[in-house]
Amino acid sequence: MKTTSRLKRTIVAVLLASTVLSGGGGYLAARAYAANDAPITIAPAEQPMTAAKPSFADLVEKVKPAVVNISTTEKVEAKQRQQKAQPDSLEDFFRQFMEQQGQRKRGPQHALGSGFIIDASGYIVTNNHLVADAAKIVVTLDDGSEHPAVVKGRDPKTDVALLKIESKTPLPYVAFGDSDKARIGDWVIAVGNPFGLGGSVSAGILSARGRNLNNGPYDNFLQIDAPINPGNSGGPIFDAAGRVIGISTAIYSPSGGSVGIGFGVPSNLANSIVAQLKDGGKVERGWLGVSMQPMTESLAKAVGRKSADGVLVNEVMPDGPAAKAGLKQGDVVVSINDRTIRDPRDLATQVAGLKAGDSAKFGIWRDGRERNLTVTIGSQPSDQTAALNDAVGEEGKVGLSLAPLTPELRNRFGLEAGAKGAVVADVASDSKAEESGVQPGDLIVGVAGKPVANPGQAVDAIKSAQRDKKEAVTLLVMRDGTTYYLALQLV
Repeated sequence: MKTTSRLKRTIVAVLLASTVLSGGGGYLAARAYAANDAPITIAPAEQPMTAAKPSFADLVEKVKPAVVNISTTEKVEAKQRQQKAQPDSLEDFFRQFMEQQGQRKRGPQHALGSGFIIDASGYIVTNNHLVADAAKIVVTLDDGSEHPAVVKGRDPKTDVALLKIESKTPLPYVAFGDSDKARIGDWVIAVGNPFGLGGSVSAGILSARGRNLNNGPYDNFLQIDAPINPGNSGGPIFDAAGRVIGISTAIYSPSGGSVGIGFGVPSNLANSIVAQLKDGGKVERGWLGVSMQPMTESLAKAVGRKSADGVLVNEVMPDGPAAKAGLKQGDVVVSINDRTIRDPRDLATQVAGLKAGDSAKFGIWRDGRERNLTVTIGSQPSDQTAALNDAVGEEGKVGLSLAPLTPELRNRFGLEAGAKGAVVADVASDSKAEESGVQPGDLIVGVAGKPVANPGQAVDAIKSAQRDKKEAVTLLVMRDGTTYYLALQLV
């Protein structure tokens, strides 16, 4: 009722404003007629000031059957995750966003989102943050039928996930388009499940591209002004031809509702991720083996370049792909396969899009001139990542994914160049790690009273405690600049 009354008052206010303007105009016209004793006529405009907007009805009728509503039920402990002032990962960012929308409360949690079918057999694309902690996922099709879904693969770094449902009949589906060809100012149409209002359609334009939310290494979001709201997450963003050019992912909003600034994962990034998730359930990214920093005008002048485009290499890892190809500290990477590199995020995205074993032509600036190097892209060494996701008895799993402490992360934690440890990249839902209070972004520097230098050492120490039938093992972690102990439950 309050919403209806407020809406009526708003409509009344608009009508009153129109009445005042009309009354004023009529008063002025009457006075002029009386003074001049002649009627005043206003010639109609020869052409309308604006052209009629196109109708998207035919397009919506074609694509809407492939857009689905997704509801999830999560098993979450009564404890609340600690919210950080600055999230350490893309997954932290979306978790905090959902908390701000009131979707993460004590007890069983339910979330609503969107997705779209990309294959007649029932493969569905959505956001990782919608299903990452889900114990149960139900997909509702456009015809109202409900289907249980399973997660075929997730990629937290790009917030993309792939689901699968079973159907006795072929399902309607849509295809990815080329997000690189979409121009700023082009029409876009978003379809999804905002606030649980399934099958909602909104239209707008592509406002910008290449937006960086500073929450992931591959941030490269499209910005749109088509209204999207909580619940639109995972839904498709179509171009005017009905091709998916983005996945609705986040909004900027002081109030929690749409203010015309929404963000989507570009289809050209999502398409390759989805293909890998469909094939193997995980994403393997190319690896170069360097740390880097952005160029500045001052650095460009110092190395003799007119442009500040490019990335300055400040460390080359021994025996890595870059070192083997002859890349050196102080080189400026200006292009990969003739595609200009603007900044470190651009370089990371381009390298990640290559496969291990691919040969890539790197354009570099060295000693005052540009030259080319051929680099054979590598895959991350086994000691660069590690996981502890094996089941432990019948009560659960450890549920830890660990990553190496890179130079960038050392800077984030304010550590010295020689600092060592293992960064918590992911904590599985309903796992022993989650129960023990371990959080993504934690830096593990010791296990069972002994220091650890990398993920492999941390995994070995925890597995050793498991073999010794220990109920728990101590972790020395650094979080938000403070170091303290956690007891990681093992049984």
